[in-house]
Amino acid sequence: MNADQLNGKWKQLRGAVKQQWGKLTDEDLEVIAGKRDMLIGKLQERYGLAREVAQAKADEWLKTYAPSDSEAHAAGMQ
Repeated sequence: MNADQLNGKWKQLRGAVKQQWGKLTDEDLEVIAGKRDMLIGKLQERYGLAREVAQAKADEWLKTYAPSDSEAHAAGMQ
């Protein structure tokens, strides 16, 4: 999922983010506001993770919400 997709789907993903990372507060989610770098920073802060680890965890989780190749093709994204 690219940055534009994350930003556009943020309201839909907030619940899933909170379920995945329960230490993130509602205020954290407001600050993150669909920005990947902010998500990574908050994961570092709340979970004490190194940036590389937080980035890998965020990216792995975000892959589960990325459109499949067929969906992306149908939407004209490829």
